Amino acid sequence: MAETAASDNVARDEDLAFDVFARYCPSRGTLEHVTGRWGGLTLGALYEGSLRFNELRRRVDGVSEKMLSQTLHALERDGLVHREAQPTNPPRVDYELTPLGREVAERLLCLIRLLEDRMPRILAARERYDSARGDASA
Repeated sequence: MAETAASDNVARDEDLAFDVFARYCPSRGTLEHVTGRWGGLTLGALYEGSLRFNELRRRVDGVSEKMLSQTLHALERDGLVHREAQPTNPPRVDYELTPLGREVAERLLCLIRLLEDRMPRILAARERYDSARGDASA
């Protein structure tokens, strides 16, 4: 019965027009998970392939264990990351992108590469901005 109700909700949700600019649109939460600092970096790291938790934590330099765990839960809930626990001793857990997660990560990586390529221009703009305001500490 619960399965039927869940599939009914999915069918109704597919008929909705989502608008991330609308206050209560559920797409806002997913956008936040994807574009937040740790979500974007996690998706980008997993685009390279399946990783264990500690491998992922090392790859996403600076993320705490707690933040990475929360990020992975949110991305898994959104259907972007798949978590697979191996029945070994000690337990082994691997994370990888779902097909939807790969699609999102590809687009995100295009933005990341664009920003990395344009960093000299961005840094120059920051310097001009700070000099014009006499704020070299920013």
